[in-house]
Amino acid sequence: MASLPVINQPVHRSGALLDHLARRMRLRAESVLAPLGLRPRHLVALTVLRDRGGSTQQSLATTLEMDGTNVVGLLNELEAEKLIERRRSPEDRRRHVVELTKAGIRRLAKSEFALAAAEDEVLGSLDSGQRETLYNLLQQAANGSVVNCGEALDD
Repeated sequence: MASLPVINQPVHRSGALLDHLARRMRLRAESVLAPLGLRPRHLVALTVLRDRGGSTQQSLATTLEMDGTNVVGLLNELEAEKLIERRRSPEDRRRHVVELTKAGIRRLAKSEFALAAAEDEVLGSLDSGQRETLYNLLQQAANGSVVNCGEALDD
């Protein structure tokens, strides 16, 4: 019987722990966003729109990695709450440009404040330096996984 090759792996694997923390964070996020009439997917869309100063629906769908039909549904929900505004693009009348309204900016700010408290609960055992290190490591892993996924697709 052939023996399996020995692979130097870290003693601790992070996947299950990251999944556990993500679930805890998601549950807390959902509970603090619900009174504000938002779900996590709303928050992500609002954040992207704020950070970009608006977006076309198509670009937003690409960024959120969502089907265009699902983005339209998401935007319909946000528009019903008067958190976003859609208008025709002056460059291409077939496209819609989406921007936050003043109400959307205010709701997003309230949401981020509420989420900070939820994050404090989940990551409360870490001091500010450890949280910054965790953030930087997660950012590095996220950026690296995007590159690695792209490389895998090119093979």
